[in-house]
Amino acid sequence: MSLVNKKGDMTPFDMKRKPVKQNLLLAPLLWAVSYLLTRKQGLKKVERVGMDGLKPPFLVFSTHQGFSDYFIAPRALFPHRANYISDMEGFAAFGNELYRQGGCIGKRRYVPEISVMKNIEYALFTLKQPVVIFPESRHCDAGVTSTLPNDLGKLVKHFKVPVAVLSAHGSYLANTFWDEEHTRRSKMSARIELLYTSEQIAKAPAEEIQTEIEKRLQYDEYKYQLDENIVIDYPERAEGLHKPLYKCISCKAEGKMSSSGSTLKCTACGKAWEMNELGQLKDQDSGRLLHIPDWYRWERSETESEINSGSYNAVNNVKVEALPNEKGFVPLGEGKLIHNCDGYKLFINDTAQPAVKNSPDNFPIVIKSTDRESAQTEYNYRGRGKCIVLSTRSCCYYCYSDDADFLVTKQEFAQEYFYKSGRKR
Repeated sequence: MSLVNKKGDMTPFDMKRKPVKQNLLLAPLLWAVSYLLTRKQGLKKVERVGMDGLKPPFLVFSTHQGFSDYFIAPRALFPHRANYISDMEGFAAFGNELYRQGGCIGKRRYVPEISVMKNIEYALFTLKQPVVIFPESRHCDAGVTSTLPNDLGKLVKHFKVPVAVLSAHGSYLANTFWDEEHTRRSKMSARIELLYTSEQIAKAPAEEIQTEIEKRLQYDEYKYQLDENIVIDYPERAEGLHKPLYKCISCKAEGKMSSSGSTLKCTACGKAWEMNELGQLKDQDSGRLLHIPDWYRWERSETESEINSGSYNAVNNVKVEALPNEKGFVPLGEGKLIHNCDGYKLFINDTAQPAVKNSPDNFPIVIKSTDRESAQTEYNYRGRGKCIVLSTRSCCYYCYSDDADFLVTKQEFAQEYFYKSGRKR
């Protein structure tokens, strides 16, 4: 998909425009596609707990492992139509009006915006619709829950409507974030559970609600695969795994990992691991089995140690595209992206070009580390390669780089640590 904003229109997306009730004619098509697609991928049924008799308005918090989640949610909510909080790129990909008719409410990732809160309120109390939120904000990197916002309990207390949690398993295994171009068949399961009634919300503190929501959104897909004995015999099942597992667990070299077929390898020390059909990594020398999320968590701890030693500093040459609205992407040229304990700073080399001059934001773009709970990362967005997305209230800036040390997962770890550390001060 090209999604080119041919006129270079930099007018910001209208966040204040009120959502609409999911189109009555479009809803049956969405339900049918959702059922057929998820059934094909291995989801036999959605378990429902406490949902009988529950009528809108209510909130739904859903896990967000992969692309299939967008279709699991409508199937789980049938026969209710719903509104869905969605990132800006969906409006560009499917068209503003069609996406709105599907019930979507626009939001820029990790950017707090009062208009989004008002639109959720309008959907709940005026349209009388369920509202579905994917708190992780992105597909998971390595089969475990991504960082969750720390204000979910406060959100629930604010709206005072019943809250359900939709948890799915197998979505990630079917369509891993590091190889979204290829779909595997995997056993899938889903459960939607009423967590709190309005009366229970009135009595429960926000901290307790937060804890309960987080508990039900936790998952480990490789443990699920092993426990359920899910065999994935796709020959190229490890291709792309070097993107989240960017650091060699043997020699600690960064950016030297490669993957081919079912093999993950470090080009620095020659160490190799075979990904078996149950999702485990087998050391080709010792035969030891490694759990992929353990490797991923080790990388996070390594990044945090680097930050604590004062040596973390990421500087990369980037090509930048802007997504100000649903009309598509506007090229801004080349620049430089800097990330450290202060946050992100994005420079554009040629600030005199019309697209940059018409940008709703002034360059350089500066985002404080305490203003973003995480970094929006992409492994191969639109086939363009690795990408970091910086969003303001007016625009999303997609930053691509071919630099060998452009380690987007590492920047994600770092930003999450900066945010948490800054919030504790």
